[in-house]
Amino acid sequence: MNVLLWVLQGALALLYLAGGSYKVFKFDELANYMRALSRGGWRALGALEMLGAVLLVVPTAAKWMPILTPLAAAALALETLALGGLYARYSLKLAATNPMVWAVVMGLLSAFVAFGRYA
Repeated sequence: MNVLLWVLQGALALLYLAGGSYKVFKFDELANYMRALSRGGWRALGALEMLGAVLLVVPTAAKWMPILTPLAAAALALETLALGGLYARYSLKLAATNPMVWAVVMGLLSAFVAFGRYA
């Protein structure tokens, strides 16, 4: 179980780091596609995702305040599932190109990591 959690944490950290940096640095494309959030909103979500990506791996790996890992995973799960709801307002199509599908899957995996590291 520990190995599975580490693999999920690493994969989620890379995905959240990539998604967060896209939201921070390429927010003009997002703002044109989805007008539900302002530029500052997209930047704040991106910064939260990038911080959460670091906190998914570093505290547990360094054995320094490992309680931050399940807290970060839970915060990312809530943020991503809420973002999935926002994406659902624009498209409910179940396809791999729809960001709603990715957001829901990543949110559920983050919730699994939060539960696995907290328990």
